[in-house]
Amino acid sequence: MMEDTICLILGGGQGSRLFPLTKDRSKPAVPIGGKFRLIDIPISNSLNSDIYKIFILTQFNSASLNQHVNQAYRFDNFHDGFVDILAAEQTQENSGWYQGTADAVRKNIKHFTSFKGVKHVLILSGDQIYTMDFREMFRYHEQMKSELTVSVLPCNREDASGFGLVRLEGGMIRQFVEKPKDPAVLESLKSTEFIREKFPTIEPGKHWLASMGIYLFNVETLLELLDNDFKDFGKEVIPNAIENRQVGGYLFNGYWEDVGTIHSFWKANLDFAKRTPQFDFYRTQIYTHARYLPSSRFDACNVDESLVCEGSILDRSTLRSSVIGVRSILKSGAIIENSILMGSDDFESEQERQRNSDRGIPDIGIGENTVIRNAIIDKNARIGRNCHIYNKDSVERLDGENYYIRDGIVIVPKNAVIPDNTVI
Repeated sequence: MMEDTICLILGGGQGSRLFPLTKDRSKPAVPIGGKFRLIDIPISNSLNSDIYKIFILTQFNSASLNQHVNQAYRFDNFHDGFVDILAAEQTQENSGWYQGTADAVRKNIKHFTSFKGVKHVLILSGDQIYTMDFREMFRYHEQMKSELTVSVLPCNREDASGFGLVRLEGGMIRQFVEKPKDPAVLESLKSTEFIREKFPTIEPGKHWLASMGIYLFNVETLLELLDNDFKDFGKEVIPNAIENRQVGGYLFNGYWEDVGTIHSFWKANLDFAKRTPQFDFYRTQIYTHARYLPSSRFDACNVDESLVCEGSILDRSTLRSSVIGVRSILKSGAIIENSILMGSDDFESEQERQRNSDRGIPDIGIGENTVIRNAIIDKNARIGRNCHIYNKDSVERLDGENYYIRDGIVIVPKNAVIPDNTVI
């Protein structure tokens, strides 16, 4: 059923709201859950739905994303599936960057129309965390005889103005407004009774239906809707399609998080470590780059509601509500609370440690008696002994010498060095 479907995953723009995590990598390449990347979520949802022809469209800092995809997703010689990167390129027809989501797809039409028998195109975002069986969405698309189906989910007033909101009639979208701010418009888009009918036990306050940025097109419909200069799906393509096309609304009421900001990224990762997480890696098959690492080692540690990934060494450390990435090293007395440690790309040899020590550079990882709270420590960071990293002055935003604060969360960027006795 899904062999006639091509999946396009939109890599997004510069990811400025996730800076400095996107300083040297594209947004889909940002690590999550200790051992995965954001891009692994939509790829895995596609593979689990029997969609094996996948393109990723990106244009900013794509080197690490390209490396990850090439290492993680290799099909054998007897399988016609693939996961390929399509970076922005200059051609005779197009000489600029992608100007928006629709423009990115338009500039890559030749790549997915070259396949014989392609009847459907599934378009996903590369920075969302959720589990969805696209086969169910496909069946709904066929049942409604839609030319385009948009996946929608209930949302509350706080989130409503940040999404494209829809109004459904008979399973078809009759109105679509991108990020409405006018209270009167918001009121007119309420779908309270419809939502309660479909989801009787839904939590109170969810009166609107928001687009998830997940679109299933008949390929001919997509080509016709892009035969113009529209740049964005949400602002232009979808509202225009509703006027003269059969646009279905596929209802989804599972966990879904758009990790577009540092706070949402931090919050989503900490949720992974809860006793009953909303997104559970133990119940969801998520693929990633296979690493051949030893088991993690603990010595007299106190660990509560935390994830610790393979290859880590924790010595008399305390962890509370934290995510610890691969090859993380925590020295004696380290305390980590409500934080994300992304680990490191390699183990450090004794010779490297000694050479760095002679130059006054701390080992990779977290030094003795260092306390870290409400922080994100990016890969390969070196944090010395007796450091205190917990935004002691409750600053909302700051660019420090070798750290940043965004949404009140301290971020130590990739490869940063924090000397002994530093207080942030």
